Amino acid sequence: MEDIVNGLGRSAAYGALGVVLLTLGIFLVDALTPGKLGRQIWEQRNRNAALLLSSALLGIGGIVFTSIWTTYTDFGKGLVSTAAFGVLGLVMMAVAFWVVDLVTPGKLGETLVQDEPHPAVWVTASCNVAVAAIISASIA
Repeated sequence: MEDIVNGLGRSAAYGALGVVLLTLGIFLVDALTPGKLGRQIWEQRNRNAALLLSSALLGIGGIVFTSIWTTYTDFGKGLVSTAAFGVLGLVMMAVAFWVVDLVTPGKLGETLVQDEPHPAVWVTASCNVAVAAIISASIA
């Protein structure tokens, strides 16, 4: 019974950390794009913004999953490691966003929240997933 209670506590701590990292991901995408992301997705039903945010959240979720899965036997060290790799993933996604913005015409943030579907959203979303995969692979 003690193992179950201990496991529940660890799961709650990792879950809370994951929610914090996902929330940071939402704020990051909101900061990189013009306007209020929540309004664009939930009120204006902007598919471009939804795909962009979804790719970032899936990427961060993948990093957190990998970090937990390969975690250290020391719970505290595993929690710190998961936080560190999650933040690194967010930073690297922001850097990749800025690089794509530099090498493409116009302002990427504005392009990504247009009402009409735009191929740049798929490129940026793929970049988010690729960055997350690279960070995840480096954890093990």
